[in-house]
Amino acid sequence: MQLSKNISHLKASTTLAIAAKAKQLIANGIDVVDFTVGEPDSDTPENIKQAAIDAINNNFTRYTDVSGIQNLREAICNKLRNDNGLNYEPHQIIVSNGAKQALSNVFLAILNQGDEVIIPVPYWVSYPQMVYIAGGVPVFADSINENIVDAIKNAVTAKTKAIIVNSPSNPSGKVLTAEELSQIAERAVANNSFVISDEIYERLIFDDMPHISIASLGNEIAERTIVVNGLSKSYAMTGWRVGYSASNAKLARVLSYIQGHGQGNTNSIAQKAAIAALTGSQDSVSRMKNSLRERRDYVVERLKRMPGFDFIYPQGGLSIFVDTSRVKNANDFAEELLVKENVSLVPGTDFGSDKHIRISFATSMERIIEGFDRIERFINKKGVLT
Repeated sequence: MQLSKNISHLKASTTLAIAAKAKQLIANGIDVVDFTVGEPDSDTPENIKQAAIDAINNNFTRYTDVSGIQNLREAICNKLRNDNGLNYEPHQIIVSNGAKQALSNVFLAILNQGDEVIIPVPYWVSYPQMVYIAGGVPVFADSINENIVDAIKNAVTAKTKAIIVNSPSNPSGKVLTAEELSQIAERAVANNSFVISDEIYERLIFDDMPHISIASLGNEIAERTIVVNGLSKSYAMTGWRVGYSASNAKLARVLSYIQGHGQGNTNSIAQKAAIAALTGSQDSVSRMKNSLRERRDYVVERLKRMPGFDFIYPQGGLSIFVDTSRVKNANDFAEELLVKENVSLVPGTDFGSDKHIRISFATSMERIIEGFDRIERFINKKGVLT
């Protein structure tokens, strides 16, 4: 029997392989410093947890509208209007089981067999795999060695169905400027392409620069942009699985059909918790951002003192993307560091570069200091540092 051709390109995640080795070491009693995690180490705020408890006690445990309960979609519309200058109505919002499902829905809705999707490098590991599953073809635009606008423009063809924008970026933490976004928008409109704007890290920008949604740059780009966001990162709700998309009404209706015949509605209790997150105090978001900024600054300063490394300066997000090519290729570096110094991090192969590693700073400062002491010891043994 033959399986679907759409999955012929799928592969296991290098990230998961490294994580499995780290877990085995931990199970054997080894003290492993884990820099692989892609989630905040903060607890979900109390008001959000209480809203979930209240939902359970009030027996809010039935199916909901496939697209999400009305007052949650209204809260998302208010958030988009107030934070991003975007005007959507509740029927244009689809609440999904995390931003990952929202993205999967979008690819299934817009791609025909052979349609191309431009993905700037470095990229989040699941983008190309999702495109393959939907029958599309990922086209990689190298924004490490080239200006991202030029890289995207050079990658556009008549087959380009969509362009992915991820700002702040996972894994690099790069935040796109208004000028960069404006030029990308112009190219998308001229080519009649969709833009998929992944804004999951928008609340975690550390420097004095704004987050700008590409959909806010005019009616033409707004009509062809699908904004994808969620509550996982900003509110430390990764396990609650609440994401959403905002799009034109015609596409939103199709996304609702896809979700209705697939996973169905997002967990009813988590939806009530999401309302509390969006409408309650935002102090927890500010505290998390300040804590992450402090850790980012420490990591940057440690790396600056290690001449074996170059890195992309992270303006936001949870991680830093580090070039290890003057030491050794990223896969070997990650493997040896784990075995010799018990530090677990992610090689950049799955992010589009075998020269880089991703280091998450979403862990305690104590563990970051310990981890970087071990990394420095490791590269000193390799004779890189003097």
